[in-house]
Amino acid sequence: MRRPSAGLAGRVALVTGAARGLGASIAARLAEEGAAVVLCDLDEPGAADAARRLEESGARALALRCDVGVAQDVERTVRTAVAELGSLDILVNNAGITRDNLIHKMSDADWDLVSLVHLKGAFLCARAAQRPMVERSWGRIVNLSSTSALGTRGQANYSAAKAGLQGFTRALALELGRFGITVNCVAPGFIDTEMTRLTARRLGKDPGAYMTERAAGIAVGRVGTPADVANAVAFFASEEASFVSGQVLYVSGGPETRRGG
Repeated sequence: MRRPSAGLAGRVALVTGAARGLGASIAARLAEEGAAVVLCDLDEPGAADAARRLEESGARALALRCDVGVAQDVERTVRTAVAELGSLDILVNNAGITRDNLIHKMSDADWDLVSLVHLKGAFLCARAAQRPMVERSWGRIVNLSSTSALGTRGQANYSAAKAGLQGFTRALALELGRFGITVNCVAPGFIDTEMTRLTARRLGKDPGAYMTERAAGIAVGRVGTPADVANAVAFFASEEASFVSGQVLYVSGGPETRRGG
């Protein structure tokens, strides 16, 4: 972890789905900028481990169990964040799941669960988090979409949810801008994470070879890293991005004109 800067000193950030992967990387990056960070996840032990690592590096961190699809959980998480850390200035809606299948095999439950976590989860978290932001006349909401918003075979539920988050971002930007709150969206492409390596193994491929295969189709010639995504989130959370709102930034190593990973 790099030495903390003063960019977000005095700010409090809440990152959903922060026990591992992109969420943990985003939480660490915001902590590097000086923010106190609330890491929430259904996996409370995992979130606690991630928070402990941040604290060992000198950051203020708080781990909370939260089901983003349950309003009472979300409201309690926001209240606790404000009570324990003094405010809530930055929300990163990162929590997400996949339940991939072709449309003729996709169950109602798989459609509903993906929509619940991505769309309703982002709605519930934003609704709760905007209240303390409005009170302080400053806030940053960053939603995590995906290149899959452009359409991916076997991911009708996920693609629809990630596309919906882009519309949600633009609508909130229009509603909340007058209160000093910006709302933006980061849409990652293929990122080297534990999940993508598990996908490689499920396909019967060596993870390293799979990364090389995917990199061949990316303009910059490599796959993304969690840090690439975290850097984009940190920019949107910064004071320097105060005149940037309602935008979707594809972090995918090239222009996106078709389905992504």
